[in-house]
Amino acid sequence: MRMLIALTLWVATTVSALAADPILIGLNYPRTGHYKEEGLAQMRGALLAIDEINAQGGLLGQPIKLLTRDTASRPEKAIRNVEKLVEEGAVMLFGSVSSAVAIAASERARQLNTIYFATIGYSNDVTGKNGHRYVFRESTSATMTGRALGKYLSEKFPNKTYFYVTADYTWGHSSEQALRENTNTSDTSKHKGVLLPFPTAKQSDHNSTLKQAQDSGADIIVLVLYGHDLVRAMRTAETMGLTKKVQIIAPNLTQSVIEQAGPGLMAGVIGTEHWLWRAPELEKSEAGMAFVKNFNKAYELYPPSAAASAYTVVKQWADAVTRSKTTNSEAVIKALEGHDYTLLKDAAQWRAFDHQNIQTVYVVQANSRNDVMAHPSKQDYFTILERVEASQAAQSQEQWQEDRAKAGKPNRLQ
Repeated sequence: MRMLIALTLWVATTVSALAADPILIGLNYPRTGHYKEEGLAQMRGALLAIDEINAQGGLLGQPIKLLTRDTASRPEKAIRNVEKLVEEGAVMLFGSVSSAVAIAASERARQLNTIYFATIGYSNDVTGKNGHRYVFRESTSATMTGRALGKYLSEKFPNKTYFYVTADYTWGHSSEQALRENTNTSDTSKHKGVLLPFPTAKQSDHNSTLKQAQDSGADIIVLVLYGHDLVRAMRTAETMGLTKKVQIIAPNLTQSVIEQAGPGLMAGVIGTEHWLWRAPELEKSEAGMAFVKNFNKAYELYPPSAAASAYTVVKQWADAVTRSKTTNSEAVIKALEGHDYTLLKDAAQWRAFDHQNIQTVYVVQANSRNDVMAHPSKQDYFTILERVEASQAAQSQEQWQEDRAKAGKPNRLQ
């Protein structure tokens, strides 16, 4: 009888919560253009998190509802989206793949006193010189990527010459700098490089930059490119025979890129990921394994890191709202700062002084096509080469303050 009464009360509470006015949150993501695959993954991860929260009675007695806008990976469009989403009532905004979009969108959100989560966006600038109180980043920074990857490459490929092909925007610049610093390849006369136009690179640009890489005679070619540009560069490199002659590095090597290019093309490439669907098993994370299972059930796919980032953002924001008992951005910011949590892998933290998510970084290598196809999922894309803990990868507060000072920015977020 008591169980029946308890069940009746739970059902009544749930129905009441879902009948209440919804809490609106806004996903500002690339549905078209560059990075649309990563954008779709963010949408799927966010919806899964929202469905789970609403199934448990919602947030503060209200359901969560997702509003969306397409950035097309263009900063100016992302800014307009922020304005529209806030006007429609969104109390939290998130989403991005391009760092330039994350920086522009979060700055407009700051002006509107609304918290913004950069879901993906690896440039140091997001939480570095362009960081402020209203932006948090879930993915790793260029420094974290550079240190993790640099540690592995320095040990496994010592005394090699590098050539860098780098996307000409904030993420590319900071990622190249971080990797150079951590592989002792800062001497540009020995370890040369070239910039690739972004976001307007043509096939002729790819041909030209890869020809320079080939002519350099370098042992290692670093493609500091992402998404569509990385795929095109790899196809060009394969046509030129480079993929069989040199070791290719892609600092941020994602499942979405391999799915676009095909596992045969990407085989052997080394990079980093902040999450992959193998990580929960490695870290013995029950919640992470449940996420992989539920995502696969919902979409008949294994989740990429972009989906995990969006899922984490929604869950962590909702947790901060629950703890602060309000959706007010100022209160939520305070609840997040310095907050330790474990969700989809091992322990992580929303660091207080820069709002960077501090977490384990994985150095990975793309599996051969045969290995990928041998797995029942046909999506076992990576071998984890090394696991680098946050304490080894993250920038210190002193280093962060030095970089802020060089940019003429205050030594604390405002």
